[in-house]
Amino acid sequence: MNEPVDELVDGFTRLRLDFGYDGTDFFGWSKQTDLRTIQGEFLKALTLIFGEVENGFGLRVAGRTDAGVHAVGQVLHMDILDSQLKRLGRNNSMADIAYKLNGLLPLDIRINKVSVAPEGFDARFSAINRRYRYRLADQTATKNPLESRFTLETFGNLDTDAMNEAGRVLLGLHDFASFCKPREGSTTIRELQEIVVNRVANGVVEIEVQADAFCHNMVRSIVGALIGVGQGKADAAKIKELLEKTNREGSFKVVSPHGLQLMAIGYPADDLLAVQAKEARNLRTLEDN
Repeated sequence: MNEPVDELVDGFTRLRLDFGYDGTDFFGWSKQTDLRTIQGEFLKALTLIFGEVENGFGLRVAGRTDAGVHAVGQVLHMDILDSQLKRLGRNNSMADIAYKLNGLLPLDIRINKVSVAPEGFDARFSAINRRYRYRLADQTATKNPLESRFTLETFGNLDTDAMNEAGRVLLGLHDFASFCKPREGSTTIRELQEIVVNRVANGVVEIEVQADAFCHNMVRSIVGALIGVGQGKADAAKIKELLEKTNREGSFKVVSPHGLQLMAIGYPADDLLAVQAKEARNLRTLEDN
């Protein structure tokens, strides 16, 4: 793709960036003083290309991953002023911007695509689902040192059939308070759309989960519970019992972040982006559905 940035709306254009990162050495997404973060690295690179701005280019990411969590299909948007684009000279294509960023960003962040965002696009609020994968290597799996930064080693031989049975209990719209770390002013109501446990190459167990959104620590809490099931410490009935609670009392351990990868962000058709962004800002309740 070599699409030039020619059309500006109200003096700026919104860009969509599709990218990934190895989260091992980052303290999460959000910029922090004296700590290495993904947003902080973006701001340094963008400033070198476009100059310094007060609003930080309006960066907004689809999902603010925790420290140590990785991403393959992360998305952000940024707003670039006409005056900033002029700094590029004649090399003002989307491919050129991606190339320049990859040259300035550290190797554990890689840009896959830069494009002009459709009207109404918001990387976070326009999203209709997020998909995560968690990788587990039990005692029967072949251990690969090249994958150890992205895979949690666990005890015993995990029973994937029992884990799938327990996972199905969580499907649908629920209050996931017992699987989330609560945050003031936010809801723990989510719709879990898919959860699948598979044993793949080398015997590694992968848990794939998709939801309209995830609350804090939700994926890692679910994985912790499913590990308990896979080890014979719990069953589907126990997971249902946990789901019906309104707090984390008796819940399983939140597992390490390093086995977790953000795989993809889903968006609606372009003409529904603005509507979705507006609806997503509303505080959700079970009575609304």
